[in-house]
Amino acid sequence: MPKSLLEQLPEIVANGRKQAEKILESMESRQRVRLQTREVVLPAKDSAAQDWVTQQRRSAQQEVFAPGQARLLTSAQATLGAAPTAPTVRPELAERPPWANRLIYGDNLLAMAALLAGDDEQPSLRGKVDLIYIDPPFDSKADYRTKVTLPGVELEQKPTVIEQFAYSDTWSDGTASYLAMITPRLILMRELLADTGSIYVHLDWHVGHYVKLVMDEVFGKSNFRNEVIWHYRRWTAGSNRYQAMHDSLFFYSKTDNYFFGKTSVDATESQQAVIEKGYNVNVVDSKDGKIRQLLVYDREKVDQLISLGQIDPSRYGRIVYIDAKDTVAPDVWTDIQFLHSQALERTDYATQKPSKLLDRILEVSCPQGGLVIDFFGGSGTTAAVAERTQRRWITSDIGKPACMIMRKRLIDLEAKPFLYQAIGDYQIEAAKATLGRDFRIGDLSQIVLSLYGALPLPPEANPQRNLGQIAGMELNGRRGSKTLVLADSPNKLTGTATLKKAIAQRDNLLGGWDRVVVLGWNFEPSIGEAITALNDDRLEVLVIPPDLMDRLKKKGGIDKLRGQVRFSSLQYLTIHPVQRSAQGSEETLSVRLKNYVLLSPEAINLDDANRAKLQAVANAEPLALIEYWAIDPDYDGQVFRSVWQDYRGNTANDADALRVVTQASVTVPAHSGPRKVCVRVVDVFGFEAEVVATVEVAA
Repeated sequence: MPKSLLEQLPEIVANGRKQAEKILESMESRQRVRLQTREVVLPAKDSAAQDWVTQQRRSAQQEVFAPGQARLLTSAQATLGAAPTAPTVRPELAERPPWANRLIYGDNLLAMAALLAGDDEQPSLRGKVDLIYIDPPFDSKADYRTKVTLPGVELEQKPTVIEQFAYSDTWSDGTASYLAMITPRLILMRELLADTGSIYVHLDWHVGHYVKLVMDEVFGKSNFRNEVIWHYRRWTAGSNRYQAMHDSLFFYSKTDNYFFGKTSVDATESQQAVIEKGYNVNVVDSKDGKIRQLLVYDREKVDQLISLGQIDPSRYGRIVYIDAKDTVAPDVWTDIQFLHSQALERTDYATQKPSKLLDRILEVSCPQGGLVIDFFGGSGTTAAVAERTQRRWITSDIGKPACMIMRKRLIDLEAKPFLYQAIGDYQIEAAKATLGRDFRIGDLSQIVLSLYGALPLPPEANPQRNLGQIAGMELNGRRGSKTLVLADSPNKLTGTATLKKAIAQRDNLLGGWDRVVVLGWNFEPSIGEAITALNDDRLEVLVIPPDLMDRLKKKGGIDKLRGQVRFSSLQYLTIHPVQRSAQGSEETLSVRLKNYVLLSPEAINLDDANRAKLQAVANAEPLALIEYWAIDPDYDGQVFRSVWQDYRGNTANDADALRVVTQASVTVPAHSGPRKVCVRVVDVFGFEAEVVATVEVAA
């Protein structure tokens, strides 16, 4: 007879502890998980009104960049024509190192590992976090499909395989799998918390009671502070049970000495839910003159309040009266409304929470200037509220749509400069999880070659085990074509040097080959230009699916995955020649997009009908597929620093919410030498492409 969930719980917690301990032990190794900065975002929503001096000052604001990351800011300031400035630090943060807010794309378990480990550029955050708020998925039947609206058509995209794997793995064995997912994460979150720190876990009736048992084990029952009930009103269809109109937030501290800032709500508001349906009593609060809803049962008291002019007699019913006075917030919150579809702050993210909810949590449990982390970032509400209320923040999500929404939302807020990061060597970490931590890069290359259909070359000609061959069939006595296949390493960028080496091996290795195929994980920004410059029709460059190891783990073996993996062509961007004109001490760069070629549409997780719609848009208006694009006017070849951005939905640059503008003018301080301008685009599916142009001195 299978064990009940309660019987499985001790084993689930024990296994979670072992998993967390392995991660903590790996922090000391040279192969620890690291974060890779994909973009330094300097929000500049409206190019026409952009003031470079203001932008520079914003760049140099308090604790923007961590030690070692000052070089990121220095280059950005050089772009803006200002000498590097030491960040100013508020007195209460004088003992803390400089800081960079971060938006992290990827598995939050790996993000936690990287934040705990730190590196030369980023000190460990172990014991440094003031508040963690998480709103993890808590409904196994939830629909994670994304609607993508393009001009004249709406697509329905299924989650990427990485996202699907995360969701399906979370629920593969029901609630037991969910608890197995959340347990090691809660343990690592506790390691991140400062001794004065707290955590709020936002759940509902699906798994909340089980997660509380795990949290009692991880944080200690004595550190449980409250179960906060967020009661909201929303109308649903009738059924044979009570309407579900509340969520639970489990509030734990790390120790007894935790930060708890006093907040207050009006007692009248805290009891608002008692009002009977259809009645509304307006009362003028004698303390501040505001009109409020009061709850009163005593009819004589009502009459007295009417005679005093404190109640509008036009509408009142059976109510409960409470004196209007401030009180410590109760553990039932009724004054924060559920976000309706027309709410101004809506981002079209399905599980978005209202800013007012996070306002209260941060006010109570995160000091001014403190650090809050949200590991299930979603729509970015935690980061947005932290930015507005002068807290430091980190947010992460495994979904590309979520990360795109968060980046746009923060740019819309004109946030302080922040880092957009990803898990460094994600494929290697995924391979460790699938093949074991002792695997070698050659093992991974062999898997890639096998799934592509190539046989390995003899060891003497293939010391790195990254070369394979495909022999064509003989036809009418004539020899078939021979193809050499090179599987590049996941911990390097495939670029010109790799392509030239592959061509040389094609021409010389083992008597030569008819063609060569290069399979790459990550590519240099200029890869498109490199392929064009080589102009070699016997060279083909394909993309290894980034979720390959996740799919391999999900399928349970290479044989079950064979024949199901698509190696796609590269997506690429082209731009018109960048125009550079001098105007005294400044110069203007005019950048105009030319074309965007999407990677093979069959590689995107769409059904046939939606794929046909996508192909039609790609053929008719390829630039309509761009979700976001940005410009770095002084690219150093390593870190992309965006000082101008546009994105769909931003009407500051034009009135079309479904398209980005295709031309930008960026004014920068005059520069005597050539400029290296980098343009990056992100399409509606989250795929990136870049182009780098060297622009000679302005006329």
